[in-house]
Amino acid sequence: MIEFVEKSEAKLATWLSTMWADYHADLLAAGMSELEANRNVERNRANLLDGERPAAGQHILDVVSDGALVGTRWLGHQPGQNEWFIYDIVIDEERRGIGLARATMLAAEEYVKSKSATRLGLNVFGPNTVARRLYGSLDYEVMSISMYKDLT
Repeated sequence: MIEFVEKSEAKLATWLSTMWADYHADLLAAGMSELEANRNVERNRANLLDGERPAAGQHILDVVSDGALVGTRWLGHQPGQNEWFIYDIVIDEERRGIGLARATMLAAEEYVKSKSATRLGLNVFGPNTVARRLYGSLDYEVMSISMYKDLT
């Protein structure tokens, strides 16, 4: 059984620091320049956080399974909207491959349905084939594909 529990301020600060660094690295790996990646991170920080706390409509929570912390889930929406977005679902590496990501996704879907959501979206980087397979198996549909070719 998956539960979502509010992160402590200390755990949230540590997680955000690591998450932004990982996101920045993913942007670079996806072909963005250092400047573009920096701007993207700063824009998202400004839009999704209020200082170092989640802004209104943002829900960053611990994922707990059978009493054990197994990961983090970040869902968000604009207040008054029925569309939600998964900003991040991360299962701790040592707990991967046993169905916790699937259970977390399904629990997230149930959570947003209980809030009258009509749609749940997400973004996944192309090289993340494990996540892409999971999302496809849960009937998420591709909305667009961005591609690039490094010519250097």
